[in-house]
Amino acid sequence: MAQKTSQSPTKSLTRAEVARNNTDDSLWCIIDHKVYDLTDFLDAHPGGNVVLQQIAGTDATTAFYNLHRHEVLQKYANLCIGTVEGEKPEVVDPQPGDLSKVPYAEPLWLTPAFSSPYYNESHRKLQRAVREFVDRDVYPEAQEKELDGTYISQALVDKMAANNLLAMRLGPGKHLTGRGNLLGGVLPDEFDYFHDLIVAQELSRAAARGFQDGNMAGLMISLTAVRQWANDSALRDKVTEECLSGKKFMCLAITEAFAGSDVAGIRTTATKTEDGKYYIINGTKVGENERCRHSVDLSQTNKENRNGSQTACSRTTL
Repeated sequence: MAQKTSQSPTKSLTRAEVARNNTDDSLWCIIDHKVYDLTDFLDAHPGGNVVLQQIAGTDATTAFYNLHRHEVLQKYANLCIGTVEGEKPEVVDPQPGDLSKVPYAEPLWLTPAFSSPYYNESHRKLQRAVREFVDRDVYPEAQEKELDGTYISQALVDKMAANNLLAMRLGPGKHLTGRGNLLGGVLPDEFDYFHDLIVAQELSRAAARGFQDGNMAGLMISLTAVRQWANDSALRDKVTEECLSGKKFMCLAITEAFAGSDVAGIRTTATKTEDGKYYIINGTKVGENERCRHSVDLSQTNKENRNGSQTACSRTTL
C-alpha cells in the first residue's frame, strides 16, 4: 500500500506512482493529465464512494467528462496535487468573462459566425464586463447563499452600487444621468433596452433561483413605480439615491393573507385624511423583507370598488 503524501500542485508525478495509490487509505486518479488525491473526498462524493473506488489509481478522464462539467474540477481544484510527468493538460480552464465554446450555449449575436443589427460594440463591452463581474463576485456568493439561506451580503450590494449595476437594473432612464460611465464604459445616454436585456441575462448566470429573488429584485419592481408616479420630485430623488447607493433596500408590498397576489382581491385600504395631505393605510401585507426601509404598498382607495380600477400605489417609508 502506498503511503499518502502531501504534494504541491506543481509536483511532477509518474503514472506508476498514481497506480500505486489505489486504496481507500490513499486514493489518487488522473483527470486531464492532472493528479487528484481523492482520499478525503471519498465519503463526500455525491455519487457515492464506490464510484471513486472503481477508478482508483487510473486515468479517469473519459469517465469524469462523461458525467461532469469541467467547472466541477475548478470547484475542487484544491484536490489537485500535481501533473503527470512529461504531460500537459489539454482542457483550457474558463476564466471570468469568457464565452462558452459549447455550440449554441451563447446568444447568437455573441457568436462570430452571426451578426445582429440590434447589438453594437457598446453592447459587447457591457456583456463582457457584466459577465466578468458575475463570474468573479456574484456567482460564488450566490452558491454560498443558496446553501446557507442567508441574505445577500452588504459587501456585494455595495459593489453593485459602485459599478452602477443597481442603477442599470432599472433600465434606461434619467436615473442614470450623472453617474459617469457604466460597466464596460457604456455612456448613460446610450444605455438602451438591449443593454438592459444583457444585464438581466448575465445576472441569471448566478444559477441560484432563490438568490436571484433576493438579489435586489424588490428594488427593480418597486423603485420603478416610485420613479414613475411619485408626486414629490425631491422625495423621489432622495429615495432613488438611497436605494441605488445600496444604503437602503426597497420592496413591493402586494401579497396579503387573504388575497395572496390577486391584485383585485386585496383588502388593504388607503384613506385620505380630512386635510387631504396624507393617506392612512390599514391592512396587512406578507412577505416583506425585514431589511427594507422603503416599500411600495398597493392599497384600495375606494372600499366600495373591489375590481381593482380604484387601486393606487402608496409609498411608505419604514
